[in-house]
Amino acid sequence: MAFGKWIGGYLGWSAAGPIGALIGFLIGAVIDAVSGDGATLSLGSGGFTSSDASDDDWQQSRQQQGNRNSFLLSMLVLSSYIIKADGRIMHSEMELVRQMLRQNFGDVAAEQGDQILKRLFEEQKQMGLSAYRQSIADSCRQIAAQMDYSQRLQLLSFLVMIAQADGNVADAEVVALREVAQWMSLQVSEVDSMLHLKGDSLDDAYKVLGVSPDATDDEQKKAYRKLALEHHPDRVAKLGDDVRLAAEKKFQEINAAKEKIWKARGL
Repeated sequence: MAFGKWIGGYLGWSAAGPIGALIGFLIGAVIDAVSGDGATLSLGSGGFTSSDASDDDWQQSRQQQGNRNSFLLSMLVLSSYIIKADGRIMHSEMELVRQMLRQNFGDVAAEQGDQILKRLFEEQKQMGLSAYRQSIADSCRQIAAQMDYSQRLQLLSFLVMIAQADGNVADAEVVALREVAQWMSLQVSEVDSMLHLKGDSLDDAYKVLGVSPDATDDEQKKAYRKLALEHHPDRVAKLGDDVRLAAEKKFQEINAAKEKIWKARGL
């Protein structure tokens, strides 16, 4: 099967609207691949099949898988904007996307995701930067209307990871990340917080929490509680174990930043 193996039997909300328009050249191939499998189509890794679940379970699983697939397709679409933000396509950034797909869906999915990105780069070239930027902005607004805040935060986190893959985040990439955050109705400060998650210094820790070193202890605690609530792994559990594990790692890094500040303040 072409794209159906990892996209599954239900495309979710991303099949329509701005995201669907950007990947429209793929939708037909997906639908053709899916329609050939009939009633026993597997819904990706660990999903139900129509032959082993009740109608309610089947519909719920389809909806869940559709949302997960939409999340992954959204990541690919937005990755195409972040990767080319500095005018270069870095092998390390492309490879990180391949790894995300390979680890969870296999080698074929990694190859397919690679082809999707390359065609999106070609689409960007044909449309021109200004028109493509507008399409990305429209796609982000569609994402904001469909995903909850925590899911959008995790999507942004993946984009930050991709930008960091070559060991250097160019100014143009930071600008693009901030644009995407704003278009997805997220706080722009989330980008700066995520960019400092792997930092070792106390200054990095304060930037992760998004507070000044001069803030009071109560302000520090309030900032941490807000981050902990928004980034809790349980909030993205429905998107799959791999997404939840990534959220858990990010949550641990937030806690490490908190502990560094607490220790420095004697809390």
